[in-house]
Amino acid sequence: MIRLENLTKCFKLKGEIRYIAKDVSFTVPRGDSIGLIGRNGAGKSTLLKLIAGTIKPTSGSIVRLANVSFPLGFQGSFNGSLTGEQNVRFVARIYGHDTDELVEYVKDFAELGNSFFMPVKSYSSGMKARLAFGVSMGIDFDYYLVDEITAVGDSNFQKKCKRVFEDKLQDSDIIMVSHSTGSLKEYCTTGIVLEDGALTYFPNIDDAIQRHSENMARR
Repeated sequence: MIRLENLTKCFKLKGEIRYIAKDVSFTVPRGDSIGLIGRNGAGKSTLLKLIAGTIKPTSGSIVRLANVSFPLGFQGSFNGSLTGEQNVRFVARIYGHDTDELVEYVKDFAELGNSFFMPVKSYSSGMKARLAFGVSMGIDFDYYLVDEITAVGDSNFQKKCKRVFEDKLQDSDIIMVSHSTGSLKEYCTTGIVLEDGALTYFPNIDDAIQRHSENMARR
């Protein structure tokens, strides 16, 4: 279970306070995969990072009684001066995972060849995405946080990613940010609409998509 308790996150932008979340209390249900929907700039990616714990709230708290992934597609946590292998070992220690086991899994999955042993700062964005996805799939999480995954590699690699990801979801839930209605309907059963710092939960993903469309039409 993940619980937001009086969560507020705000920034000052051009002299004005902008709220990503404003005094939000919400319990993320277990057993449902959730689509997180909102207009550009609403703060969807920021909310995912708050849930992951990679950034701190302005006030309030997030209680995580579950094993929560870092956002898939988020590569900012890698140290560019370390090799791919060293980064994987570091992540394994953070999550209490067997380091050698995770290294072998990611080395095989990411298909980076000798680049796996080179500094991440030498990687292309596609190589970083392969590394990030491999690390995420190599660890079992109760919740996978998905932030606009971009398909990388050839069609065979993309099919492998999809197959492994869908296998993980047999026992895990996801919170997914995507601008693709098709992806949201494929992977998510329920939805949360983020608008003006407020979260509105919908038990049916179609209703969440409809509300988002209405919000967009009003502006």
